This record gives sequence, C-alpha cells and structure tokens, in this order.
Amino acid sequence: MIQSMPNYSLRLPAWTVGTDALNAMKDVIPAGQKAVVIGGKKGTAAIRERLEKAAAGHVSLLDFLWYGGEASEGNIQMLAAKDAVQRADMIFAVGGGKALDTCKALGLRIGKPVYAFPTIASTCAACTAVAILYHPDGSFAGPCFLPGPPAHTFIDTEVIASAPPRYLWAGLGDTYAKYFESSVSSRADDLAYYHALGVSVSRSCLDPLLQYGEKAYRDHLEKQVTEELTQVILTIIVTTAVASILLTADKIIDYNTGLAHAVFYALTAFPELHMERDHLHGEVVGFGVLILLLADGQEDMFQKMYAFNRSVGLPTRLEDIGITEKDLERVLPKVLSMPDIAHNPYPVTLDMLSGAFRRLKEMH
Repeated sequence: MIQSMPNYSLRLPAWTVGTDALNAMKDVIPAGQKAVVIGGKKGTAAIRERLEKAAAGHVSLLDFLWYGGEASEGNIQMLAAKDAVQRADMIFAVGGGKALDTCKALGLRIGKPVYAFPTIASTCAACTAVAILYHPDGSFAGPCFLPGPPAHTFIDTEVIASAPPRYLWAGLGDTYAKYFESSVSSRADDLAYYHALGVSVSRSCLDPLLQYGEKAYRDHLEKQVTEELTQVILTIIVTTAVASILLTADKIIDYNTGLAHAVFYALTAFPELHMERDHLHGEVVGFGVLILLLADGQEDMFQKMYAFNRSVGLPTRLEDIGITEKDLERVLPKVLSMPDIAHNPYPVTLDMLSGAFRRLKEMH
C-alpha cells in the first residue's frame, strides 16, 4: 500500500551557474539588505574578492566569519550569538559541505534566509534541504531537516575549477551513491509520488558521471572550465540535491541513504582511523558503493563502477582508505548498527558484509 502525506509542499533548488554567476545577485536578492558571510577559511579566501565586487552597492556585507571547523551544535550556537549574525538580514554560506550545512542549520535556528556560494563541488549541500551534523570529535550526530533548500545557490564555475581537484574527485563518489542507495532501499516498496520521482531523478546522478566524469576530472586538474566539467559540477551540486529533497520529503532517511553511507559513518565512529582528517566523505562513500553492489549481487554494475573508480583513482581497496582487515573486526558490527541500512529490501548481515569485503580483496 502506498504511504503518502495527505498535503505537502516542496521547494526545489534555485540556482545560477557560470563564470560570472555571482553577478546574478542583483537580480535575485533585494537591494539594501545586510548579509553576514560565514564559511570555511580557504573557501572564503577563494571567493571573497569576487563576492565583495558582486555585492558592492547592492548588499552590505557586515562581516566574514569562520564557521568553526565542524558542522556541530556548538558551532551553531556560537555563530547565533555573534553580533553580525544578529544584525544581518540574511546569511551568505560559503565553502564546502560542512560550512554550508552549519549555515543552513543556523538559518533555521534564527529564522533568516540562507544564500549558498559553494567553492568546491564535493557534495550537494549547497542545494539540499537537510544539514548533516556531527559531534565535536567528527563522529556522526544526525540529520537536521529543513523546510527547503537555500533561497538561491550561486555556482561560480571558475572558483570551483580553481579549487583543489580532490574535492570534485570525492564528489563523484558521493553523487553516484545516490542512485545505488535509493534504488536498492526503495526496491520492495510501493512509493509515494515524490519518492518515486526522487528515485527516477537519482539515475541522473549516475549517467552524466559515467559519460563526463573522467574528462571533467582531467579538465579540473588543468583548472579549465569546460562543458564536461560544468555538467559534472551541476550533477554533484544540483541533481543530487533535487533527488535528496524528493526522497526526504516526509523527513525520513529511508530512501536517501544506504549501505555506502553506513560504511562511511561507521568509520567515523573510530576517531583513531582518521576518516575525517585523511579522507573525504565522498571518497569513502564511493568505496562503500562497491560494497553495496557486491552485497546486493549486482555483479555487472560492480564491474562497471570498479572500473570507473580505477579510471579516476577513487578507492577500490581497504588500503586506499587507510584501514586494515583487522580494523574490520570492529567496523563491520558498527556498519550493521547504522540507521542508514534500517530500511532495506532484505537484512544486511555480517556474513554478507564480510563476503563483500573479501570479494573486493580478491580483485587485487
């Protein structure tokens, strides 16, 4: 039986993309407003001059604040107490996933609109209606669902092309995971309209990456803004977010996550493994997709994604993410405890996981 909300509204992302995307600010944001800019240190440095030029004479930038280094409850409270945040009409969120998620949760907390300015393409955080929060030690805390995505997202492709390529590289893994996780987790269900649409959209999180991903990554290494790179940036930031919003329309994570993310979040539960210090979210999630495909018996797709990971250098071995077989003794039970696999068409078992990791090892 189809389960659906009787009445609902959905807000999908609004965005501007291009090498002069920030100039659209004058068409999107009412004149005379005051904004506080919050973000990561590197991201803010990368876009500050362009942001100040685009805002001049239109929006007053009260201050540039560091988000605190972690998307945590403590940093949200810290920022909410800042004078510039209290005086601002809106928040300009700048940087990568954790900075953007911190600002989105802050905007919800204090009732102010958030405009997003991603400086890297590693996640869909700039356009999603959820913020992923962590404990101060970097371990996963949980999702913070929002009424909608940022009011508008300005995607400056020149800024992103100038960022370290490893972020887009990791973004590939996080993006194609959306299709595999949603298609598996929804397999046995009669889906509400928005969930079914989300699963359909999620296919577009995979196909453009297989078509353009390798060239886009090479273009990024050369800091060249090409059509292929732009296609991949939009797939990572926008397409994945649209799928996410549809899949979490009723504030559940059942169809928006799965085994690939369970592998990542399980690893963050062991700070000594340094997942957050030495490896990027999407990098490890891309590895987790290989485990998902093996556990699910998708041999042909496993071979395809294994080859894709190899083509762009995404992880295909335990050693690539800095863990050993001995670490698995602690990690695998933790994977099984993650809420990400609570909604699955079959129970994920320890034997299933062990077999998937063993098969992956045999590939080398």
